[in-house]
Amino acid sequence: MARNNGLSFYKRKKKISASAVREVFGTLFGICVAIFLAAVAAIFFGMTTQVVGVSMTPTLYNGQQIFINRLFYTFSSPKVGDVVIFLPNGNENAHYYVKRVLAAPGDSVQISGGVLYVNGEESQWVTEKILDPGIAENEFTLESGEYFCLGDNVNNSEDSRSANIGPVKEGDIIGRVWFHLKGDEGGIGFVK
Repeated sequence: MARNNGLSFYKRKKKISASAVREVFGTLFGICVAIFLAAVAAIFFGMTTQVVGVSMTPTLYNGQQIFINRLFYTFSSPKVGDVVIFLPNGNENAHYYVKRVLAAPGDSVQISGGVLYVNGEESQWVTEKILDPGIAENEFTLESGEYFCLGDNVNNSEDSRSANIGPVKEGDIIGRVWFHLKGDEGGIGFVK
């Protein structure tokens, strides 16, 4: 009979089970499929462009790369607070305008005393005094499929107040701004 003195310097080799290997490869396959589907969706249903001008400062900056979800408004309509891109009056020769939707179809709009009123109430989205009311000096009501869009930097923005742009038609809206590159900081950020 062999004696066991209690110490053993030999370790059993752990065997990797076939189920563990299948689970790891299954997870890796799932990740690869998800990345592939995300890339396909971004290519076919999204687009990228750059912000032109300072009208959306501090939310977005001049020259900043932004990603647009073109599919989003296929199933829904723009909502107040959404940041959208559009071609003014459908002009394909113009650059894309990036603005925030502040009023939707059926809403009444007026800028009085430097304040934007939507349906008679102060808009929560504009925090600074508006120096030029433009066409919104007199109250008007948005028709079906029309949106009133302003830049976040309202006093340095050509937007729905301008007679040459006016209310934005839903058919001229390309999509919703989804996220942006953070520039010097690196990474991406979602647009709010």
